[in-house]
Amino acid sequence: MTTEDTATDDMTTGNTAPGRPMAPHASREEQVLQRIERARRRKPRVKEDRITLAHGAGGKATQTLVEALFVEAFRHPALEALDDGAVLSLDGGRLVFTTDSHVVSPLFFPGGDIGELAVNGTVNDLAVCGARPLYLSAGFVLEEGFPVDDLRRIVASMADAAARADVSIVTGDTKVVERGKADGCFITTSGIGVLDGAGARAELGASAVRAGDAVLVSGPIGDHGVTVMLARGELDLEADVTSDTAALHGLTAALLGAVPGGVRMMRDATRGGVATVLNEIAGASGLGVVLDEEAVPVRPAVEGACELLGIEPLYVACEGRFVAVVDGARADAALGALRGHPLGADAAIVGTVRDDPPGLVLLRTAFGGTRIVDMLVGDPLPRIC
Repeated sequence: MTTEDTATDDMTTGNTAPGRPMAPHASREEQVLQRIERARRRKPRVKEDRITLAHGAGGKATQTLVEALFVEAFRHPALEALDDGAVLSLDGGRLVFTTDSHVVSPLFFPGGDIGELAVNGTVNDLAVCGARPLYLSAGFVLEEGFPVDDLRRIVASMADAAARADVSIVTGDTKVVERGKADGCFITTSGIGVLDGAGARAELGASAVRAGDAVLVSGPIGDHGVTVMLARGELDLEADVTSDTAALHGLTAALLGAVPGGVRMMRDATRGGVATVLNEIAGASGLGVVLDEEAVPVRPAVEGACELLGIEPLYVACEGRFVAVVDGARADAALGALRGHPLGADAAIVGTVRDDPPGLVLLRTAFGGTRIVDMLVGDPLPRIC
């Protein structure tokens, strides 16, 4: 899955953007990169007449929907940053506010359930913004006929997850829809956290990313997505893998404390996986990311399942992993801080940030070549979180 897949119209016509004529003697690779750059500079536009599953997959279709419809309508500087949470100033302090909806199927899977996922997902959105999570809300959409015992189990799981994350669920809402109008139980959680300690001193965001920075992941990727896919029982596959769902605020705090001022950006690798996160970083910073395929940690069971399913682990959702960009000179200290925490024991340095190619992610393959890694296109793994 490469960027070429989505730049077909431009590439087949050979048209060039006004004012930016293509160099007559540009190599084939340079021509491709120039056309990709022009495609990405276009104003996003929703071309479909109806919403598809791809609009919720976290990849290219989601990005287009968010930027063309929601950001355009709700213009606000905090929203336009397109981070996992909005950083807001209040009485001299700074808060982070975020929200997240969960529609995972099945509701219960090895290593977790929708309740734990709803708490951890919102805690993690706050954590990767550098915040200390404080309070959550919980909104439930329930289908008529949903078993009360299942709801009790989900609520108990949420309570346990909140206690472990040291956050309180302080408000909420419940709606019930007719039988057949939903799929059992959907949960939306919102959260507020405070920027204090090392988080208050960090200036996180794409504008802080520099050429020479290092890219780290906090652990093996793809566990959650593969676990949920196999739990559906539709693929006649079995693998010894469980969801990685976990609250990451302790791990992000350890990283921020170990390399004060050295963390440029953090983002949890949920829908769209690590590949989509890196494309967001590259696109927002205008820099290139070069990823080392052999350095990316993937469990053998996940790698095997992905091979059978025909998908790349880089696009598979995690629920307990994040990507961090740190000062390249302090990468070893950052890696040591992550590996010193139980949730980061298998963290790895997986790539570097470079000036070129701007806005793109390249994968240096195990065979010595390179190829473009694009943002997720379509939705190979629907309703994963």
